[in-house]
Amino acid sequence: MEIEKPSRLATPLVIPLKTMTGPGPTNLADRVRQAGSLPSIGISYLHPEYAELTKDIVEGIQYLFQTKSQLSLCISATGHGAFEAICCNLLEPGDNVLVCTNGLWGERFSIIADRHDAVVQKLVKPQGQVFTPDELEQALKEHRPKLMYVAYGESTGGTLQPLEEFGKLCHKYGCLLAVDAVASAGGVPLYMDRWEIDILITGSQKVLSAPPGLTLISLSSRAWNVVLNRKSKIRSYLFDLTELAEIWGCNGIPLAGKYHHTSSVTLMYALREALALICEEGLENCWARHNLCREQFHKGLAELGLSLLVKDPSIRLPILTTIEIPTEYLNNWKDVCIYAMDTYKVEIASGLGQGNGKLWRVGFMGQNARPETVQLVLKALREGLEHARKNASQHAQL
Repeated sequence: MEIEKPSRLATPLVIPLKTMTGPGPTNLADRVRQAGSLPSIGISYLHPEYAELTKDIVEGIQYLFQTKSQLSLCISATGHGAFEAICCNLLEPGDNVLVCTNGLWGERFSIIADRHDAVVQKLVKPQGQVFTPDELEQALKEHRPKLMYVAYGESTGGTLQPLEEFGKLCHKYGCLLAVDAVASAGGVPLYMDRWEIDILITGSQKVLSAPPGLTLISLSSRAWNVVLNRKSKIRSYLFDLTELAEIWGCNGIPLAGKYHHTSSVTLMYALREALALICEEGLENCWARHNLCREQFHKGLAELGLSLLVKDPSIRLPILTTIEIPTEYLNNWKDVCIYAMDTYKVEIASGLGQGNGKLWRVGFMGQNARPETVQLVLKALREGLEHARKNASQHAQL
C-alpha cells in the first residue's frame, strides 16, 4: 500500500468537558447525551419505533412553538438549511422578499434568497437595535413583498425583536411572515399561532441543548398553500417540504414509507429527549429560568464596570448577552477569552459580523441557564480582565 495508516487515528478521541457559554451549541443534559447511544434503527416500515419517534418530535415542536400546525417537522441541517428551505419552497424567481437586517443573520438570509433569484429588499438597523411596527408597515407598503424575514433573537446583536404586531401587519399587505427563532425558541415567550407567524424555525443546539444538525420548522396553512400552488419547481430535492411532509406524516398525509434521505436517527433520539425535558419543566418555567439568569449576569457585569451593546433592557435577548469591549482591551480582547478557556474551560465568544473585535458574547441557554454557571462565567470574566490588564502592562514596559 502507498498510503500509511495515519498515526493520529491510532488512539481513541478524547474531548475535555467545557462550559459552553457562547452563542451555541450548548452542553447536553445527561439524558440527551445518553439518548445518542441508544441502538440505531432504520427509517423504513420495518422499524415502527421510527414512526413513534417522529410523532413524539412533532408534538414536541408544536408545544415549543405553541402551534396547532400539522406542518411541523425536522430538516436534516442546521439553521442555514432552514433558510434554504424557506427560500426554495416559498420564493420563486422574481418574487420580492423583505429582509429585516440588524445583524449577520439577515445578511445571510439575503444572500440565500438572492441565490434563489428573489428580489431582495432590506430594512436595515444597526446591531443592538430592533424594528418598530411603523417602520415595518412603511417598508411593506413600499416593497409589497411576498415574504418577510426577521430574526426574533438576533445572536450577533443580542436583541429580542417584539413580534406581536408583525404577523397582522404582514397579512394586511398579503405578505408571509418568516421568523428565525434559532437563538430564542424555548428561552423566551413565543406564540406561533397567536402572533400569526407563517414560517417558524429553530435549531437543536441552542436552548434545546441537543446536538447540532437538526432544524425544527413549522408552516401555517397560509404558507403551505403557497408551497402547493407554486408555478415553478422547488429547486432543492433535499429541502422540498412536499417530500418531507410525506415522510413526517404531516397535515393528514399518511406516512408514505418511501425513501427520501437517511436522517440521523441518533440526532433525533437526542432531540426527542431534549423536547421531553422542555415539556417536563414547562415552557413558562423555562422562560423564567432564562430571564433570572439574564438578570443575575447583567447585575454582575455592571459590578465589573462593563457595558452592554443593547441599551434598552426591554429588547435584550435573555439567552445571549453582547458586551461592549472596553477601549483599553480592544487590542488584547482575546486574552480574556483565552484565559477563561485555559483556566476554567469556560467559553466567552467574540462578536460576529460587525461586532467582531468589538463585542464579547456570552450565552446562558438550555442546560447552562443556571445560577452556578452564571457565577462561574463572572469569575472567569473578572479574572480574565485582570489577566489581560497585566499582560498589556507588561508589554507596554517592554
